[in-house]
Amino acid sequence: MIIVVANQKGGVGKTTTAINMAAAFAFMGHKTLLIDMDPQANSTVSFVDRGKLKYTVFDLLEDSQIQFEDVVAPTGISNLQVLPASIALAKLESKLIGEIDGHFRLKDRIDAFRFKYDFIVIDTPPTLGLITINSLVAATHLIVPIQASYFALEGTDDLLETFEKVKSRSNPGLQLLGVLITLYDKRTLIAKDSEDHIRKAFDNKVFKTIISKNVRLEESPAYKESIFTFAPNSKGAVEYQALAEEIVKNV
Repeated sequence: MIIVVANQKGGVGKTTTAINMAAAFAFMGHKTLLIDMDPQANSTVSFVDRGKLKYTVFDLLEDSQIQFEDVVAPTGISNLQVLPASIALAKLESKLIGEIDGHFRLKDRIDAFRFKYDFIVIDTPPTLGLITINSLVAATHLIVPIQASYFALEGTDDLLETFEKVKSRSNPGLQLLGVLITLYDKRTLIAKDSEDHIRKAFDNKVFKTIISKNVRLEESPAYKESIFTFAPNSKGAVEYQALAEEIVKNV
């Protein structure tokens, strides 16, 4: 299963979800790969020292001589590896424009090793450009994190339109795995109202698991750890574990 985590709206917990969902799969014993397709490289710095990287996913996609083994990096978690990113990835869009395989570059490069893993999780930038489209073309499933806020559904129409276009033209097997409610603060009325709106809009495609607003989740990347090693007893760890179990159960 190749899961892309995407939402062109920033600050919705997309990278937090990619990092901790991948870690949860790994701790459950599933061989997992995290692909960082965001030039900000936040998923990368959560697990590896960028200063020690010779190549990144940009090199893999831009240079056919670079092999997967040259780029993939270990993490401190058994069963979890990462294809790291760097700011150089921001140059990829301009390089792919006009290329006949522009939308398929990531898919073509990972097809050779995708079956080594039980789960591949792809983190994406907060845009609907060629990097995100490459990720959607390469994936089997999409998860859309949506913050429980007043403007929760803002922009989701554009994302879903892109999803449908990719599904109809480039990747017929792509499925919406689910919508994940994030940054939920049960103390506020707006959070409950937002949850109601999201569930009404997406019905049974909304995960039962809800990710609460949690300081530990915000702190863990600064210590280059997932929530499961940084604060294993925290609410964030419990909720991301529940999300992984919900996904595995429904595969």
